[in-house]
Parts: sequence; C-alpha cells; structure tokens
Amino acid sequence: MPSMYAVSVGVFTKMLTNLAAILDKAEAYAAERKFNPDVLVNQRLAPDMHPLSFQIQNATDHAKGAAARLSGREVPSWPDDEKTFADLKARVKKALDFLATVKPADIDGSEDKEVVLKVRGVETPVKGETYLLERAQVNFWFHYTTAYDILRHNGVPVGKRDFTG
Repeated sequence: MPSMYAVSVGVFTKMLTNLAAILDKAEAYAAERKFNPDVLVNQRLAPDMHPLSFQIQNATDHAKGAAARLSGREVPSWPDDEKTFADLKARVKKALDFLATVKPADIDGSEDKEVVLKVRGVETPVKGETYLLERAQVNFWFHYTTAYDILRHNGVPVGKRDFTG
C-alpha cells in the first residue's frame, strides 16, 4: 500500500485543488451567462439533498479531520457559515492551507494508530487505516462528487478531466 500520507493528504490536496479550479470555472460560467454565482450556493440535485454549500463544507471537513486525526492534532473547528460563492472558494483554500501544514512524517505509520470517533454519541475507537479508507475517504468522495454534480447539473462546463485533474 502507498504511504498513509499519500493516500490521505496527497489525495485530499489534489482533489481540493481540482475543486478550487472547478469553482473558478463555475464563477467564469456565471460571468459569461450574466448571473450571480451566489445562486449556485444553495443549489441541490434533489429537493431532499443538501445544497452545494453543505457538500463543500463536508468535503473539506473530512479532509481536515483525517489529516488532523491521523497526525495526532486537534481537528480545526470551522463554522459552517458560507453564504456566498466567494465564501465557498475561501473554505476550499483554508482546507488546502491546513493540509499544507501536515507533513509525511506526521501521518506515515498511522495505519494502526487508534482514532476515536463519536458515532451516534458513542466514542468508538478504530485503527487509522480503517478510519481513513472506510470513513474519511468514503465521505470525502461522496461530498466532493456531489459538489461536482451540482455544478455540472447547473450547466457549468466541466468534465472528467476537471474532476480527476
């Protein structure tokens, strides 16, 4: 298996960088079509789904949470108060800035490290590798993909290369 750093911070950094570029494309699309990009913030794929803002908040939360927990740091607490497109772009940048502070030596070797999560109010210990691969990444990918899909559904001209980088 590649290093824990490579499959955590490395992957999150690459994909959040792609998300930042996708948000730039969405902003350019809005300018070209002469609408305020802030209307995208509350868009959703279905009435019972969370909006774009929630998807970006959660993708960044899972990235920073994994990096912090695996490196033995306190998970940064950020309010989920993004209301504008500029706020969402700043949230992604903030996550990238945090990830840049984590080095390979901070995470490599954390496969068997105990990570304690609150699951339905109960503290649940899991091994680092299990946490990363079965919780943090799965949730990150779900919210990252949903954010991409919301923007694509709203006409932003992005494709597979934008998604994968």
